Amino acid sequence: MAGKLKGKKIAILATDGFEQAELAEPRKALEDAGATTEIISPKGGEIKGWKLKDWGDKVKVNRTLDEARPSDYDALVLPGGVINPDHLRMEPKAVSFVKEFAQSGKPLAAICHGPWTLVEAGVVKGRKMTSWPSLRTDLKNAGANWVDEQVVVDENFITSRKPDDIPGFSQKIIEMVADISTS
Repeated sequence: MAGKLKGKKIAILATDGFEQAELAEPRKALEDAGATTEIISPKGGEIKGWKLKDWGDKVKVNRTLDEARPSDYDALVLPGGVINPDHLRMEPKAVSFVKEFAQSGKPLAAICHGPWTLVEAGVVKGRKMTSWPSLRTDLKNAGANWVDEQVVVDENFITSRKPDDIPGFSQKIIEMVADISTS
């Protein structure tokens, strides 16, 4: 697996309250496969994770939304946690970043509550997707075909339900990014 993603650059869009495992574990898998990852956030400095039922670790923000452009990345990952996507979907720059990325056709991966930002961006209509069960109605109301499966791929979208799905979620991201021809 090492080196499979050499030369690939992946954005992870998050803010305070991201579910720690849903950012840290896919990030580690992507970096172990040779990718460079960057944490993108509405604010600079550090953001704080959420670890199950309490605050978790902080991670350094590499670029703010003011500094990042979707065209600079080969893929986008949207970790969940309830707080993180709820704040991102209220941030116009985050919603615009996600919408532009979704329209690029490059791999876009969202886990747990991460699809909330996709709903706000208006890019889920007609897509087969999964999420944390409480988002089912939101996704259906936005026009998605919600299913209860570990990992769902619909064109460039990869979605998963929960932290238990992270190994399969991460593997699918690696596979799809590896398939991108080097430009």
